[in-house]
Amino acid sequence: MRKAKDSTAAAAAAVPGNAAAAAVGKMSVCFETKPVVATLLAVTLVMAIWNLQPYYENLISTSCRCSFSRLSTSQDFANQTITMISSSSSSSSSVQLIAEAKNAQIPASSVKTTVSADPNKREFKAYGNAAALFVQMGAYRGGPATFAVVGLASKPTHVYGKPWYKCEWVSSNGTSVKTKAYKMLPDWGYGRVYTVVVVNCTFVSGNPNSDNSGGKLVLYAYYGPSSRRYERFVSLEEKPGEYDPSRYSPPYKYDYLYCGSSLYGDLSAARIREWMAYHVWFFGPRSHFVFHDAGGVSEEVRKVLEPWVRAGRATVQDIRAQEEFDGYYYNQFLVVNDCLHRYKFAANWTFYFDVDEYIYLPDGRSLEAVLDELKEFTQFTIEQYAMSSELCLNDSTRDYSREWGFEKLLFRDSRTKIWRDRKYAIQAKNAYATGVHMSENVVGKSTHKTENKIRYYHYHNSITVKGEPCRVFLPPSAMQGTTWHDKLPFVYEDSMKKLAPTIKQFEQQTLGAVHQEPST
Repeated sequence: MRKAKDSTAAAAAAVPGNAAAAAVGKMSVCFETKPVVATLLAVTLVMAIWNLQPYYENLISTSCRCSFSRLSTSQDFANQTITMISSSSSSSSSVQLIAEAKNAQIPASSVKTTVSADPNKREFKAYGNAAALFVQMGAYRGGPATFAVVGLASKPTHVYGKPWYKCEWVSSNGTSVKTKAYKMLPDWGYGRVYTVVVVNCTFVSGNPNSDNSGGKLVLYAYYGPSSRRYERFVSLEEKPGEYDPSRYSPPYKYDYLYCGSSLYGDLSAARIREWMAYHVWFFGPRSHFVFHDAGGVSEEVRKVLEPWVRAGRATVQDIRAQEEFDGYYYNQFLVVNDCLHRYKFAANWTFYFDVDEYIYLPDGRSLEAVLDELKEFTQFTIEQYAMSSELCLNDSTRDYSREWGFEKLLFRDSRTKIWRDRKYAIQAKNAYATGVHMSENVVGKSTHKTENKIRYYHYHNSITVKGEPCRVFLPPSAMQGTTWHDKLPFVYEDSMKKLAPTIKQFEQQTLGAVHQEPST
């Protein structure tokens, strides 16, 4: 094209003033304009590709930026783009701009698959993401040299694949150290689309932030055995001077901590009020309660919890966003593990049970005395006493509307030699992960022989009954012997009823006239 322009210019110079020269001049301007237009088109295409990249990555991409397959596909697409534009333009600047974009990452989804000429060669087209590789809920330091990252992951990936993790500490002073992580799946196979994963990062070289200059814990999550495809993200950050070794050894802030499972459904505010007053009294002043709202903390429930929150006795965490990730029972295994690590060094003992269950000590013993006998164990389980949530005495002398639930639900399922779920308490400092009914990832001994020391009364389903829980009334004679109801045997059990006046007085003295309405 350059040769054609030169010959045209020579012809024009040989015939000055000729009308043909003017026409040739216009053609020359036209030919000079074409490379400029081609350059502008090339720049526009490059910018369009560049700006579309994050959009496609967010919606479609499932592989990391370090994925070999993503990079090779992107490069092929860029090569095709270079060939197409350079063949239609003589501008060297256009080719240079596209060549620079050759190293830019193009989403694999932008590449159209070529249809094979072979009708028996089938294609497989993937759209969207079924489950995330990792969903982090929390990351916590577990001591000088160890960390825990708590989250969810695609269950099929962990059941049928071999994903793994690696940890890196990137110090603020410019140094870094890596270690292979150890993963635990503590939900006993109950996961659904997502399973719970607790990633332990232990640096064998010691505290990676020993100079207290600060830094970041970076987690590498691999899709499978290959080290080529992974996601890399910052899980935890420590500011300079933030590390305090005294946090990880006793004395701790509390004697006892309650870690509650996910609260969901239409809960009775009256039952929550009674449960809270009883257990604040039971555990004493050096205790704290952590609740997790998965949709069950209505305005009525929040009102009965708020006085305890203001008094510093309770914390309510909003976890309603968990509903986006389909796990077992509102992700309760995720919640209890996050609570374990978040408050690992907050208390001597951490208790796990539900808001329709009441811990009880027989023979008038103190909790301190019982736990002193159990201190050699990392965890102990607690036997269940199953109570009816509808049977009450038919006593016309009593105003049931003003009595609390555990004050009038007085009949216990008396079946023996059957398995009942147990709840538990654990010394969290010795646990790496936990479950709903006990932990399988602890250092130290466990015991289940606690029947004569501690138990819990379970008022199953009573927490969702609004209004009066007494729905079936038994004659006074039911206080003696066994009463059959719905083919189950029940016996009279008034241990909790005897404590009701004490608990009501405690609530009044602690909160004042906050709760004056009838409990029902």
